[in-house]
Amino acid sequence: MPKYFYSIAAILFFSLSFGQNLVTIKGKVIDESTKLPIESATVYLTSVKDSSVVDYTITDKFGKFNFKIKKLIKPIYLKISYVSYEEFKVDLKEISADRDFETIALKIAITNLDEVLIKKEIPPIRIKKDTLEFNASSFKVRPDANVETLLKQLPGVEIDAEGKITVNGKEVNQILVNGKPFFDKDGKIALQNLPSDIINKVQITDTKTKKEEKTGAVATSDNASINLTIDEKKNKGFFGKIMGGFGTDNRYETSGLANYFKNKTKISALASSNNINSTGFSMDEIFDNMGGGRSRSMWVNGDGSFGINGRRFGGNSGITRSNMVGINYSDEWHKDLETTGSYFFSNTNSENVNRTNQTNFLPSGNFTTNSNSKTNDERFGNNLNFELEYKMDSLTSIIIEPKYSKATGKFNSNSSQTSKDNLDQLLNESTSDVMSDSDSNNFENTLTFTKSFRKKGRYFSFTFQNENNKSIDDNITNSNTIFYQGSDPNDTRNQQSKNNSIKDSYSTDFEYSEPITDSLSIKISSNFYRENLIDRVKTLDFDGVSQTYSIENDLLSMATTSRTKSLTPKAGIEWNKKNFNFNINMGTYIVNFDNNADYLNTLTTFNKDYILPDINSSFNYRFTKTKNVWLSYNYNVDLPSATQVLPVEDLSNPLNTIIGNPNIDVNKYHNLYLSFRDYDYATRSGYGIYTGGNFYDSQIVSSTIFDADRKRTTTYQNVSGTSNYWFGIYWNKSIKKEKNNYKFGINLNNSLNASKGFTDGELFTANSYNFSPRVNFTYENGELFTINPTYNYNFNKTRYSNYVVNSASNFSHKFNIQITNYWPKNWVFGNDFGYTYNSNIADGFKKDFYLWNTSLSYSFFNKKLMAKVKVYDVLNQNLSSTRTISATSIRDEENIVLKRYAMFSLTYKIEKFGAKEKKPSGRFMW
Repeated sequence: MPKYFYSIAAILFFSLSFGQNLVTIKGKVIDESTKLPIESATVYLTSVKDSSVVDYTITDKFGKFNFKIKKLIKPIYLKISYVSYEEFKVDLKEISADRDFETIALKIAITNLDEVLIKKEIPPIRIKKDTLEFNASSFKVRPDANVETLLKQLPGVEIDAEGKITVNGKEVNQILVNGKPFFDKDGKIALQNLPSDIINKVQITDTKTKKEEKTGAVATSDNASINLTIDEKKNKGFFGKIMGGFGTDNRYETSGLANYFKNKTKISALASSNNINSTGFSMDEIFDNMGGGRSRSMWVNGDGSFGINGRRFGGNSGITRSNMVGINYSDEWHKDLETTGSYFFSNTNSENVNRTNQTNFLPSGNFTTNSNSKTNDERFGNNLNFELEYKMDSLTSIIIEPKYSKATGKFNSNSSQTSKDNLDQLLNESTSDVMSDSDSNNFENTLTFTKSFRKKGRYFSFTFQNENNKSIDDNITNSNTIFYQGSDPNDTRNQQSKNNSIKDSYSTDFEYSEPITDSLSIKISSNFYRENLIDRVKTLDFDGVSQTYSIENDLLSMATTSRTKSLTPKAGIEWNKKNFNFNINMGTYIVNFDNNADYLNTLTTFNKDYILPDINSSFNYRFTKTKNVWLSYNYNVDLPSATQVLPVEDLSNPLNTIIGNPNIDVNKYHNLYLSFRDYDYATRSGYGIYTGGNFYDSQIVSSTIFDADRKRTTTYQNVSGTSNYWFGIYWNKSIKKEKNNYKFGINLNNSLNASKGFTDGELFTANSYNFSPRVNFTYENGELFTINPTYNYNFNKTRYSNYVVNSASNFSHKFNIQITNYWPKNWVFGNDFGYTYNSNIADGFKKDFYLWNTSLSYSFFNKKLMAKVKVYDVLNQNLSSTRTISATSIRDEENIVLKRYAMFSLTYKIEKFGAKEKKPSGRFMW
């Protein structure tokens, strides 16, 4: 591995040694009439010959610009652009020496903005009042690159190994195409599958709710939203791709994506099938979904789908076979009526073998549980989303957003476990076979009505939301639990349990805003919420005579209901000035919490009224257009569950009896968040500091008593003084020198958690600290190769009180390097190499492994066809071993993973725009 570091260092050293060939261009931009400096004007150089962008920068708050470029012995234009001003342009025969343009005065454009934009050349970057806009054609990427590759070229935009996107430190939680979702608002399908050369502009704004969008209110979110606008010339046509591959060990994958765009009408369809833990849609054209130690997180949802970075498809721990079909549609049915919707069908089958070693902490001495399980989980999911927006007039709109999902599933599990004390004496052991069938239906809808008035800042909004869910679970359990040390009788079960759950919730929000001055408004709002939860469990034991499950088991049958009715009236102010926004809403949370349990023919009731404060506030101060501080404070209250407050025994787990506590209070906590961000577009570097946390006045925690067999009895109590707190620092910088691009990034993440609980009647504390720095570097020579090494270190230490263990710690190293070669023409050779090391993991678990993935592809037939050979896990070392340190235990776990396979695939692409098939071309030529 050291040779990679030396190579990178050498490349960096020699590439940065061209300072003697650089010249400086500087000046100051002002308003011609006011003589005031103009901040964030775009200053850029273009070639006279082909209009390509050579370099660019942004003026600072004093109107000054200063950037260094390599000497250019060819005709160049210096251009300055700013919204609503006439473009400034000067013809330079060459740039061979330093040049000071001193003061440049811009004239206000006489014509309206739309006319100016039609006539003027669009600069690489433009900063408007609340929008950061990039001209996509100014940033060179490979001809076959996707939108994600384009985003990585934009200054201030970072995409980490897990796929999280940030812009100047703000996390992106919404990605739209022409203002509409592309299958989903997280936009991952759009980023990874839309070709970059159809994009005209990339617009970045603060994420707003529907109410904020329609009323013009300032965003109360500290997240960012990306909107991709399609090039007008390419907003009418058909494009897509189809791929199929087959490999060793009967591994296969196939997928197809087709898009039809015609102005406002957009129809997209996709489908995939594979058995390699893949969505079926490439994260990139080189490594697909192979990972290299940077595999993106996957999880299973209850509706039968799996998620990758927020987009759900299918999958689980282990090896997953998945099938999926989806369609997305958006259109403007009428000039005032817009629609968008999507449908997904997914089917996943996941097989896993799990091995776990868990050390459990007690005041009197630890005990260890070893378990093994084999599972098969098959799920079918149907998801339908729709959005309809009707503009009644220029100030009034109605938005309706219904969602429906249906999921069915079959789950089989075979497991065993043993628990021993620290003297290696057997405490208990159990075996269990479970077969489960599930069926759920869920309907959600949001209706938003907004009415703005002629007076700026005056508006009225009404929002209605509902969620209606019904699920049925049918489980057959055959288990045997043996106790060795105490008086507990052995527990043998052969039974069928049916669980019927119903959830109905309804919420209405009213808000009225009245401006007092041009910058100050008062707000009055009210929220009414009603929720009804019903949970019925009926258990039948096996009758050996009739060979059916027909003997009612009253101890394991129960019906519970939980009803919540709340009213939250609020009043607040919003203060918006040029450099800051302040928003605060304060109210009273008035709630009735009614719970009932019917168990053993006895009705148990818990009914209580609460009157609690409700506070939400945020403050955003902008020092410049790219430097700001954000502060938010919220006071939150969470109600307990019916299980936590009803003093009724839950005997469903042979090793843990749960009893609620009617004397517990609600969760009450303060939420704080503070961030400072600064990005300098002139030097293309940025940094930021962030911190936040939840601080509890009252938190519900478990109180567990263990008997001699280590069988648990759990109830709940309140504690105060607990918290979870995080803070971090990040820095990134981009350097461009002709065809050489360098990107550096450093992230230092920290967290502190103070936990409390009760074990065997004694209060314990667990204070944990986590330190997780990440360093990454990317070097790109666009025509030849890309090198991208990353390094992650994770350290975790927890200190305990009232346990025999005083502390526990663990650290891990993760190093990755991606090397991609684009030479010779039409060939792409990629290697993704990773090394992972875990320090303190139990005996019998492997601490480290290498994961090396490689691919070689060749494009032909005018780059419409691509043949690829890829090998996953070349060294056949991939594994999944993890250690988790919690407040009550240390858990080491291993799951089966996908091992080495080789695959050959063919991909066919088609792009037809304006009724003409696209000729092979790109934003730069070889």
